[in-house]
Amino acid sequence: MIYSSVFYSLIAGVLPSLIWLWFWLREDSKHDEPRWLLTISFIGGIVAVLFAIIIEEFIAEHVLDKNIKYTLWAATEEIAKFLALFIIVLTSKYNDKPLKPMIYCIVVALGFAAFENTLFLLEPVKMGEIAQSIITGNMRFIGATLVHIVSSASVGFAIGLSFYKNAMTKFVVISLGLLSAIAIHSAFNISIVNVENNDVLKIFAWIWLAVVILIMLFEEVKAVKRHRA
Repeated sequence: MIYSSVFYSLIAGVLPSLIWLWFWLREDSKHDEPRWLLTISFIGGIVAVLFAIIIEEFIAEHVLDKNIKYTLWAATEEIAKFLALFIIVLTSKYNDKPLKPMIYCIVVALGFAAFENTLFLLEPVKMGEIAQSIITGNMRFIGATLVHIVSSASVGFAIGLSFYKNAMTKFVVISLGLLSAIAIHSAFNISIVNVENNDVLKIFAWIWLAVVILIMLFEEVKAVKRHRA
């Protein structure tokens, strides 16, 4: 029973991330990212969840204020994803174009979201609450997964925007990108916890708006390359 619960939770948790992965990879018309590096980046996002859980449990034990706790959780997850990106991609020779960091940021975020979604779905699936599992999966597909995408992509956008700049400018711009990611993520966490049931769709609406803006930012990063050329 437990093995089937894990299996179904994995399918429900990973499949949405793979769908989003296919969608965002289409934004890079050349598709020249090495498949093995995409795979390692995805796995890096999964591993980042494990480190984030340890720190988040410590925060949960020592921080009582809900808003501060959710903000620190958001910061933990965004920093964990960024560290995975830095170790796997930013030090690699394949980080050779402004758009690449944005792509790989999203891949890491999707790996993170896939494993996080699996953990969220595991309990209702194990208890046989199929309807609740479907609702939870759909909500995370619509909302939480997109939050990971948008927040991480804001870091990738900062990296791409400062791709040809000097080290100090890169540090400042990337730091602002990371702070933006934490702000977006923490705002979602706090909103979704405090919101009334009939206002949940309003929260998801601004996330979808952020996705539209993200698609526009892809074009801006592509323009950085064109201007350089």
